[in-house]
Amino acid sequence: MANSPMAVFTFMALGLAAALLSAAGPAAAQNCGCQAGFCCSQYGQSFYTRQAFLNAVGSYSGFASGSSDAAKREVAAFFAHVTHETGHFCYIEEINGASQNYCDTGYPQWPCSSGVKYYGRGPLQLTWNYNYGAAGQSIGFDGLRSPQTVAQDPVVAFKTALWYWMTNVHGVLPQGFGATTRAINGAVECDGKNTAQMNARTTAASWASTLGAASLARHRRACAWLQ
Repeated sequence: MANSPMAVFTFMALGLAAALLSAAGPAAAQNCGCQAGFCCSQYGQSFYTRQAFLNAVGSYSGFASGSSDAAKREVAAFFAHVTHETGHFCYIEEINGASQNYCDTGYPQWPCSSGVKYYGRGPLQLTWNYNYGAAGQSIGFDGLRSPQTVAQDPVVAFKTALWYWMTNVHGVLPQGFGATTRAINGAVECDGKNTAQMNARTTAASWASTLGAASLARHRRACAWLQ
């Protein structure tokens, strides 16, 4: 029987939260009463909320659809990448991102706005002008002129992550977790370029047993091994 992403996520919310806390250490999940001075108490604590995700995922009916096992596998993979990209739900924006140049003039349909920076923001750290432009057009915000919206509105933030996932990652999930890593950050991490970062993403396998999607462990192929 097919499952709606809302139903699947609601059913697994407690198990997923437990997995986040066990994997994260001191800078763990938000809303966890972490001590003053820890990252989760300063940045992402009130931003990456369960409700913000639920409000966003309703716009993406294809996410976590299909069989119960497939749905659980996709939720686990998605949040494994989100946890890695945000430093266990700590960072909303890329560290030192403002110093980077993410303007690619090879996409004239998505021209960079003067004085605007397209560095990583949100659950999957959306970057580059062409991603902000396309995501904004799809979701309904001005990604080229106001990319900071992704760091200000948690629902928009999750929608950008889900937009990127459904556009670039969802289709390769059957190939394994390594394929999803390649789709998200393969140019930086795959083919032996950064094995430490690549390995840090494989926390999804431990989540899989918590979520009951044991088959995800069999998909824990590193992107460096994929052809």
